[in-house]
Amino acid sequence: MAFNSYKEDEKTVETSKIVTLFRLFRYLFAYKWQIIVVLLMMGYGIVVSLINPLIMEAAIDKYIGTGNLTGLYKLLGIALAVNIVLVLAVKLRMYIMAKVCNKVLLTIRQDLYTHIQTLDFAFFDSRPTGKILSRIIGDINSLKDILTNCVTQLIPDVLTVFSVATIMLIKNYRLALACFCTLPVMIIGTVWLEAHAHPRWQKFRKKSSNLNAFLHEDMEGIRVIQSFNAQEETLETFDLLVDEHKSSFKDAVRYSDAFFPVIDISWCLGCIALYFTGIVLMGDSVSVGTFTAFCAFLWSFYFPIQNISNFYNQIVTNIAGAERVFEIMDTEPGIKDAPGVGEIPAIKGNVTFENVSFCYEDGVKVLENVNFNIKPGETIALVGPTGAGKSTIVNLISRFYDVQEGTVRIDGYDVKDVTIRSLREQMGIMTQDNFLFSGTIKENIRYGKLDATDEEIIEAAKAVNAHEFIMKLENGYDTELLERGSGLSVGQKQLLAFARTMVSKPSILILDEATSSIDTKTEMLIQNGIENLLKGRTSFVIAHRLSTIEGADRIFVVDDGRIVEEGNAKELMEKKGAYYNLYMSQFSV
Repeated sequence: MAFNSYKEDEKTVETSKIVTLFRLFRYLFAYKWQIIVVLLMMGYGIVVSLINPLIMEAAIDKYIGTGNLTGLYKLLGIALAVNIVLVLAVKLRMYIMAKVCNKVLLTIRQDLYTHIQTLDFAFFDSRPTGKILSRIIGDINSLKDILTNCVTQLIPDVLTVFSVATIMLIKNYRLALACFCTLPVMIIGTVWLEAHAHPRWQKFRKKSSNLNAFLHEDMEGIRVIQSFNAQEETLETFDLLVDEHKSSFKDAVRYSDAFFPVIDISWCLGCIALYFTGIVLMGDSVSVGTFTAFCAFLWSFYFPIQNISNFYNQIVTNIAGAERVFEIMDTEPGIKDAPGVGEIPAIKGNVTFENVSFCYEDGVKVLENVNFNIKPGETIALVGPTGAGKSTIVNLISRFYDVQEGTVRIDGYDVKDVTIRSLREQMGIMTQDNFLFSGTIKENIRYGKLDATDEEIIEAAKAVNAHEFIMKLENGYDTELLERGSGLSVGQKQLLAFARTMVSKPSILILDEATSSIDTKTEMLIQNGIENLLKGRTSFVIAHRLSTIEGADRIFVVDDGRIVEEGNAKELMEKKGAYYNLYMSQFSV
């Protein structure tokens, strides 16, 4: 599992641009009736764009040339009416498409967020939060122009090009061929530019992701940065990332901006060819009205081609965003329910490890051949040096990771053979990272059990001695907390996290360094307060302070991925082994 920091570009998964586009456009199918209305209005616009040059031809040859002003005024009135309706139709079309596209972007963002919620810890362990955010926000926002212009420009412009070309060939194929003679130049130039622009836009997206990742990490660690007076160092890193971001953008946009000169040059050469053919080669055989109409047709032909080229340019520019979004959506959760698994019944609390081995990275074992059997209601303490594998054991019980070898069973059920939801909803887990959400204290505690009553919330808070400090706050349980519980002490945050865990009244309780930031006096109060809650529940307690786990039924001493000693505190002290040495290192004077 390789971690991808802000210092490294993300690896690109090559996919077919056509497949990515079709996948993106499938989101529009949910709004097919709105799209049909838009297409009808665009059909009207195409018809108007085709008849305008013919109206011009008729006005010159039939009415102006013959002096028929009455007929000319009638023709102009008709032209004015159909074009006013066209303007109104364009405005309505733009409104409908803007509304549809915003809904589609919302749906894609919701789908991506929902899928991310299903991904396992290994996914988040391997990439910074900022890079994930850049896909949810920036990459999805970049898709708006593609979705909008596909319907409002690509479809009508393609139809217009073919319709105009057909009419031109029917009216005068020689003039038509003169207009089309520069198309090969335009096609070759466009394809060449796309081949060079797309990888550069992919690089730009990666540099944007790196910058977002750094900013997120920088804001999260601002206290450390200021504590060590490291502002200048972080500013240097920021400047470097901004320079890379700017350089990649300039490199990509040079090629994208070259699309329009290619189209303009093709159009100019087409004009030269038309004038040369119509005036020099054909002379009087072409009427003024027909030649004027062809000048208008030439614009009607190349203008939509310019729009198509612009759309193609947008695809080249933004398809990298769609690729990055769908790459996340295609990431399969490493931890998921197998087909046909059922819910685990009410957990009694028997936990068994059978020859369990586990590694986060290939070949680097964190646990090796671990075996134990926990009876319902037992309190098990896990002690040992940092990195020994204590947290890994409890993570496997909760199935945050899957074992590579062996089996983890709860009440005889392999944790892989039951639904994740039914397993975790019967567990109470308090980790070292006591994250609090923006909202009231009551809402944060209720997070442990979403249907908890106010009485249950207060009961849980009293059990861990959090009630007293909560009631001293201005609004008590309705006190609003800022991000990550800003404004509370570290100990108070842990007390709230403890109450959140307790309110669910779990069958299996996991406390991973749960009292590490609480003073000794408060810790003693908590120990007394949760004693009744621990009764009848299988509990796993990870602690470095050995004084807090002396009452555990059994203590596992974990070292180098193995359980090297097992027994209660008295038995282990009498052995004078690994636990004895840990104890003496803490309490010897």
